[in-house]
Amino acid sequence: QVQLVESGGGLVQAGASLRLSCAASGRTFSNYVMGWFRQAPGKEREFVAAISWYGVRTYYGESVKGRFTISRDNAKNTVSLQMNSLKPEDTAVYYCAASRRVEVSTLTTAYNYWGQGTQVTVSS
Repeated sequence: QVQLVESGGGLVQAGASLRLSCAASGRTFSNYVMGWFRQAPGKEREFVAAISWYGVRTYYGESVKGRFTISRDNAKNTVSLQMNSLKPEDTAVYYCAASRRVEVSTLTTAYNYWGQGTQVTVSS
């Protein structure tokens, strides 16, 4: 069982940066692929980024490539999402998720545990 708690959301202007963090419980954090997803009002949950067990491989959604960076610290049981050059279309609730699979996936169905989400609002 893994519990995930996100933090770091807020209201910023376009072009600003935010750093989201996700704290995970459990002793086997390094055995989970970690991902970030987001969901805007009226839209489906969208893949943002994911990172492999030891951070060797990272994957990004097309809309955030070059602007967002995912990282993890297995010693601290945390995964972070650095978001730069934010745009109004990045406005959404951002969710941290953990997957027991070995391979990194961009699908919501591959993730077994989810946090409660943190709101990110980008004004124009």
